[in-house]
Amino acid sequence: MPLSEITTPDLVTALKAAAEPTRLRILLLLAGGELNVKDLTLILGQSQPRISRHLKLLCEAGLIERFREGSWVYFHISDRQPGGRLALRLFADVDPSEPAVRRDRERAEALKKEREASAQTFFEKHAADWDRIRSMHVAEREVESAMLEALGPGPFRFLLDLGTGTGRTLELFSDRFERGLGIDVNQAMLAYARANLKTKGCQQAQVRHGDIYALSLADRQADAVVMHQILHFLSDPSLAIREAARVLAPGGKLLIVDFAPHELEFLRTEEAHERLGFSHDLIAGWLRDSGLVVRQVRDLTRDAVADADILTVTMWMAERPADPFAKSTATADIETLEEAS
Repeated sequence: MPLSEITTPDLVTALKAAAEPTRLRILLLLAGGELNVKDLTLILGQSQPRISRHLKLLCEAGLIERFREGSWVYFHISDRQPGGRLALRLFADVDPSEPAVRRDRERAEALKKEREASAQTFFEKHAADWDRIRSMHVAEREVESAMLEALGPGPFRFLLDLGTGTGRTLELFSDRFERGLGIDVNQAMLAYARANLKTKGCQQAQVRHGDIYALSLADRQADAVVMHQILHFLSDPSLAIREAARVLAPGGKLLIVDFAPHELEFLRTEEAHERLGFSHDLIAGWLRDSGLVVRQVRDLTRDAVADADILTVTMWMAERPADPFAKSTATADIETLEEAS
């Protein structure tokens, strides 16, 4: 991040805020994932009023942001503001073997393990439902192979996975990005994703609680954005696409994977699907309205089986023009592929 992005007064304020020992420890902890005041009091062994005061100063300096989930308030490093991105750069110079830093990390890990155990229970409870849906469409390995092909080899400086779930998409693309961030609204799934990514050695990927309709990211930050099987859960998928387009950098790619239109009403009543699939033209129209150029639409289907419910998986790949004067309403460059497996 060039220092020209932050004014001199803001730079001084940010550096002063980060220079206090406890606040630096808080920033180091938040770099590993969002935490609430209770978490930080347990890890740091300090009183709630004192921790709250430090958090207030860090927020005012633009280094961190807060968000509310029910009655809890969580904090994370601010990607949206230059101060937060500056903080991420400063961490590279902190010695991880320093006793206080190491102790904080160990306590944070113990806290996360408790949440991971709860998340594992949640995942196992719902695994049968997810397996049932996966059995109704083309094999997951074929979908993932098509995703890798559509997004291309990169490398991507920053890849954003919206509706990350178990973190599988971050794992899939882990050799193609320098930094990956997954956003999800479900804390249990986020805890599971963190454990999964850690086990798989995806050190350059993080996951965070967030609102898919109002991302805490600055405009045009991501080189690649993936929305895998998330739109059908949303009440306003067009708004989510516009928000994804907002954070997409010039020349960046947005990959959407979801179901084609179907009539399986039980997915709405039993699995909380808001939408029963999307047509090619509907998603393509939303993408163009968001200022993107649609490059490819691809259907992945499996052979029909008697008395079996079959879902078609559709992929849309779009780009933000690198040339700001390029027309985003072009349709002649769309490649439509229909495949049967």
